[in-house]
Formats: sequence, structure tokens, C-alpha cells
Amino acid sequence: MPCRAAYVCIVILTPLSLFATIWNVGTTYKLKKVHAALELAQSGDTIIVQSGLYTEGTLTINKKLVLIGINYPVLDGEKKAEVVSIKHDSVVFNGFRVQRSGYATLDDPGGIKVYNSNNVAIINNDLYDNFFGIYIQYGKHCRIQNNKIKSLGKDEQAIGNGIHCWKSDSLLIIGNKIQGHRDGIYFEFVTHSLIWRNQSEKNIRYGLHFMFSNNDTYVTNTFNNNGAGVAVMFSHKVNMFNNTFSNNWGDAAYGILLKEISDCVMQGNRFTSNTIAVYMEGTNRIKIYKCVFQNNGWGLKIQASCMDNSIELNNFLSNTFDVSTNGSLVLNTFSNNYWDKYNGYDLNKDKIGDIPFHPLSLFAVLVEQNNPVMLLYQSLFTVLLDKSEKLIPSLTPDNFIDESPRMLKIVL
Repeated sequence: MPCRAAYVCIVILTPLSLFATIWNVGTTYKLKKVHAALELAQSGDTIIVQSGLYTEGTLTINKKLVLIGINYPVLDGEKKAEVVSIKHDSVVFNGFRVQRSGYATLDDPGGIKVYNSNNVAIINNDLYDNFFGIYIQYGKHCRIQNNKIKSLGKDEQAIGNGIHCWKSDSLLIIGNKIQGHRDGIYFEFVTHSLIWRNQSEKNIRYGLHFMFSNNDTYVTNTFNNNGAGVAVMFSHKVNMFNNTFSNNWGDAAYGILLKEISDCVMQGNRFTSNTIAVYMEGTNRIKIYKCVFQNNGWGLKIQASCMDNSIELNNFLSNTFDVSTNGSLVLNTFSNNYWDKYNGYDLNKDKIGDIPFHPLSLFAVLVEQNNPVMLLYQSLFTVLLDKSEKLIPSLTPDNFIDESPRMLKIVL
């Protein structure tokens, strides 16, 4: 088969290739069990597993091995055990269906779990109905790429995360599709890592969840129809570029929740059809730049605990409320944004409005103070309220203002 030639190339490029052995496992080979091949193999060997169903409890990989599945052989934990435990550096695990791990709250069994190991690659696997999908603890320079991770969770207390990373560094999380877990991707004490081109949807809590994780970047991911899109909490220097946050609806649903973070950049992101696109609490020195906020309940909710944040060159389109806050002191700046609610003029034709725009409406302030007021939305009362506020400002902060609103939608 052409693919086998590729596998042979992998072996040839292995540092111990001159002495490596290829072990074949399957019904038509001498070895019938994956366990047997793991016992016989030496460091640097490759194990090729043919398609079929393998119910062997926990498979522990404690040598430097390459494991390759042909036509997705099924490793079934039968709801009793962790399916694959990786406990050695430089393991490659490619092309398996890993399913039905055990469920437990003390030791967090996973479909695939990496223990204190570096340079592990988990690629092109199909994980189904596991407690945790892929779990890495104390890992460095590991790669999780092009995996499909799906579970059937309905209660966040009874299901783990799709990709769970803890106390790790320099991870690559690329091109995975995650669905039906507590959090799609979870980072805790993870640094210098990249999350790129993943699709995380229909998870119970968050599509992506950061806790105490610094100097990370996530780029071009899609977070759709989760309990809430993303939470970045108690972290700093996180870069968030070109991601899509959509259809996260609910009483406490956000496109993204930013809590107690600092020195981060959000650029080129798209927020569509979320209850609250961006909720900010205790955030400092965050730059929100060239993003699109469209068809959300609230574009931005910026709590009074936030300061020195910059909101610049963004498009605000068809949101119920573009901006809301719970305080009167404004320590953040708005500049050069396009607001579709702006009714100003541009006499000098420089494409910048000649009068400033106040994005915070009086009705938004009243709703923030008393939620049931929302029942009056789009009534004659709210129209009169906002018009009177423009003539005689009273409750909205004077310095909650964009001094240079754009007249035309910004091309991003």
C-alpha cells in the first residue's frame, strides 16, 4: 500500500532506524494483541496495528515508539479503564479510534493520557465517548493535531474536557475538532503554546478555557454554539487572533469572558450572534483591534474594574447594545471605530465623524442596573429616553466616548 511506504520512511528517518523493527499486529499476523507488541518492541521500533477491535484494558507506552493504525483500529476501554497511557518521551501515536474510557473524578482517566513526557505527537486519531479525550500533564513540546474528539456529555460534572493540558509548556494544538465535552480545550498553568485552526462546538461549558496560563497564542479557531465561547482567566500576555465566536446564547453566555487578565491582544476576531460578545472584568492593558461585533445582544460589557484597555478600529454592527458598563468612571479608550448607530456628519470628507459618538446609551445603563427594564426594549419609552439623553446627558459618563468615529465600515 502507498501509505506503508510512507510509514517505512518514518522508520528510516528515526535516529535508531538501522536497528529498528516494525511489528505488525492483527488477525492475519503472528501478533494478535497490541499488548504483546508493546512488550516485545524496543526503543525506536514501530508498531503497525491493522484494523479491528482491540479490548485490552489500558495500553501503556513506556518506550520511545511509533504506533500507526491502519484503517483506524478500535481501542476500546469498555468503560472500565484509561485506554492509552503514554509515559515516555518522543512517542508518536497516529491513526487509531480510541473509545469508551472509564469514568472517574479522582484520577481523570482519558482516551489518551500523557504523563510527564516530552515531544509526544498525537495525530489523526478519532476519540469517541471518553471521559477526557486527550490529557497532557507535565508535557513539553507535544503536538496534538488533526484529531476528532467527540463525547456525549450532558452534565459538566459527569464529563471531562476534550483536550486537557496541565502544567505544560510549548504545546501545539492544531486542526482538531472537539464536541460534547465539558470544555473543548482546557489550559491550566500552560505556557508558550499555540492553539491553531481548531473547531470547538457544542461543549457544555466553554469552547476554550484558560486558567493561569501565560504567553500563549490562539489563532484562526472557531468556537460555535458552546455554553460560552471562551474564558481567559487569571492570565497575561495571551494573543487572540482571527478567531470566530458565534451562537453562544444563554443567560450567562459569552463569546469570550476576560477576567483578571493583562497585557493581551485581540485582533481580527469575529463575534456574531452571542448574548454578550466580550465580557471584561478586572482586565488591564488589553488591545481590542480590528474585530467585528455583529448581531450580538451586547458587543462589549466592560465592568468598572477594567482600566487602560484600548478599543480601536472595530466594526459594531446590528448589536442590541454596542457597549455597556456597571460604573461611572471610565478608564478605557475608544478610537476610530465604526458604529452603525452613529448619526453624525463629515463635512470635511476625511471619513471621520465631525462630532464624537457616545456608544453607551441611557437604556443600556438602566438595564445594567435593573435587568427587568429590558422588557421595555424597542418601546416608545426607550426611543424617547435615548433622544432626551443626547440632548441633556445625565446618567451616562461624559468620557465614555469615541472622539473619532469612522463614517464607513472598516475593511479588515
